[in-house]
Amino acid sequence: MIRNSVLIPASIILAALSTPAFAASLRYANQGDLKSLDPYTLNETTTNAHLGHVYEGLTRRGKDLAVQPSLAERWEISDDGLTWRFFLRKGVKFHNGNDFNADDVIFSATRVRAQGSNFTTRVPTNAELVKVDNHTVDVKLKSPNPILNSQWDTWYIMDKEWAETNNATAPTPAAATTPSFAALNANGTGPFRIESHQAGVKTVFKPNPAWWDKPEHNLDEIVFTPIASDATRVAALLSGEVDVIEPVPVQDIARVNSSPNAQVLTGPELRTIFLNMDSSRDELLFSNVKGKNPFKDVRVREAFFKAIDINLIRDRVMRGLSTPSALMIAPELFVHAKDFERPKYDLEGAKQLLADAGYPNGFEVGMDCPNDRYVNDEAICQAVVGMLARAGVKVNLTAQPKALYFGKAGKSGGYTTSLSLLGWTPGTFDSHNVLYDVMGCRDVPGSSRGETNYGGYCNKDLDAVTDQILVETDPEKRNQLIKKAFEIATKDYGHIPLHQQALAWGVSKKVKLVQRADNQLLFYWAKKE
Repeated sequence: MIRNSVLIPASIILAALSTPAFAASLRYANQGDLKSLDPYTLNETTTNAHLGHVYEGLTRRGKDLAVQPSLAERWEISDDGLTWRFFLRKGVKFHNGNDFNADDVIFSATRVRAQGSNFTTRVPTNAELVKVDNHTVDVKLKSPNPILNSQWDTWYIMDKEWAETNNATAPTPAAATTPSFAALNANGTGPFRIESHQAGVKTVFKPNPAWWDKPEHNLDEIVFTPIASDATRVAALLSGEVDVIEPVPVQDIARVNSSPNAQVLTGPELRTIFLNMDSSRDELLFSNVKGKNPFKDVRVREAFFKAIDINLIRDRVMRGLSTPSALMIAPELFVHAKDFERPKYDLEGAKQLLADAGYPNGFEVGMDCPNDRYVNDEAICQAVVGMLARAGVKVNLTAQPKALYFGKAGKSGGYTTSLSLLGWTPGTFDSHNVLYDVMGCRDVPGSSRGETNYGGYCNKDLDAVTDQILVETDPEKRNQLIKKAFEIATKDYGHIPLHQQALAWGVSKKVKLVQRADNQLLFYWAKKE
């Protein structure tokens, strides 16, 4: 049985790091918290990885990021591309012993698209799921979608009976102030189950002895403890109190690598860090400009872009561990990315653009930033504040933990922000995901387009090309459409891409991990001596 975390004695919570380890107990620390166990609350890589130990999708991604069967053994696509038939794995049980079947898939498709979910783009809003039998489901589409299931590895399937019994049929919004049953408890089909959970303190995962697949790990438990302080997190790794930390601050990489008992796993990441500007409201929520919105003027957006010295951020803030980006997608994910060049840093040009737009003395604007989500996220925002100040723009920065940040700036908080920093790895590893989720207009009621478009940027020409991309099956024609879409976006300066950050995991030399470029730390492949 899964225990309600609120019953954990405080003495146990406070001793999270000092509790004696089991022979194969893996202790993990991240800068951010695991606020909710509801798998539809927050579409964020670290949260998805945590819950990916407990929940599973119809598909999963392997060590090489290739799509693999999971709760669906296989699938077929009709000749017209409008019907996908999924054959579900038989004999799978949820952690509470309930059988997994087609009813759970259909329930999860309804729940993931419901109000409060942060994963509404996982299943098209107009897709109809039909139960053929207990282990077969048809997904009927209005138009072809060749990448339908490419991000279903993080569309986690929930137990319909469990959710209904516990009044958890509705997803828990990220901005919720009162935790739901699904936020405090979990019941998946995955290789680990939640033994106990106290948000902000400790979460303990235990192996699921009834898992349908063969385990590749040798762990008795995973103990996750959030440690916000960089110095404390690194010290815990070096002392052996924890086995894995993420991220390692760039300034501490050499120190960790020189230690006798730990090392840093580094590599390229597919995440793009970027800035959103609220170009949708008629008046900014946080600005001294009244009666109009400066970001509606493309000259202001271009000025902000050109006022940011991305090479200085790379060299000073990121210590060389970032790659400046011209696009809102990593170049590894788009074959024609090399055809785009990032506009040069041009402070005088930025000042002139602001003057031309009617702001010769700049203006004042509020900025929101997480301080425990991305590598040096608050430091990046502070650098941007200083750079914009040289252009005459006064930026009032609010940096806060990711749970508060996403609850304010994101969908569930009503996109209550004027300027914000975000990072995005496309769940499909495809440009359409970025163009639809992050850059698409969010002004159509009932549509999931633009769900992660915090600034509300809207260009109908871009949306029209994005829709063509989705249904085009010829690879080269599709790539040319993607190139056209990015050409529209770059000329309009709707977002400000900054860079792709590098992976930096601190790992005990007793632990072997698989590092994927999507930055999901998945311990079901971990081995510990």
